[in-house]
Amino acid sequence: MKNIIYSAIVMMVLISCQKKPEVLPTAPPDSTAVSDTHQPIESTSLQTCYVGNTGKDSVFVSIDDNLGTIVGKLRYKNFEKDSSFGDLVGIKSGDTLKLNYTFKSEGTTSQREIYFLQSKGEISEGIGDHTANGGAYSDYKKIKYEGGHQLKAVDCKAIDKQLKDVK
Repeated sequence: MKNIIYSAIVMMVLISCQKKPEVLPTAPPDSTAVSDTHQPIESTSLQTCYVGNTGKDSVFVSIDDNLGTIVGKLRYKNFEKDSSFGDLVGIKSGDTLKLNYTFKSEGTTSQREIYFLQSKGEISEGIGDHTANGGAYSDYKKIKYEGGHQLKAVDCKAIDKQLKDVK
């Protein structure tokens, strides 16, 4: 009896596997229909690079804006002081870039909050007091954008070498 049941199940499985798919009829082509050619979708990411100089110190920034989500690279190249290089991650809120900067300096990896204000092809670095551990701003209302680094937009190829991983 068991053999008959197993045989029946095996037969049903084999028959169902051999069933041809049903072909649905297609409508005749419509001369007013939109072409079925695939057009490339534009990238939602916009890369912008900035450079700023204060005396012999330089700042290099590369920012990828993907619908308000920001990723990028930042390098402070300081004359006769410690320089740093690292990654930016954050958001764009209005004309303000609210970013976390994870960087290496003197062999130590650190993190701090950094804000930039965007306007007409430039960004201005926000200056303000940070908390005791140095990571976050202590009072966001007291961030000033005057007196910090002023960076101008440049061709990203021009600063590519400066933003490569520094070892």
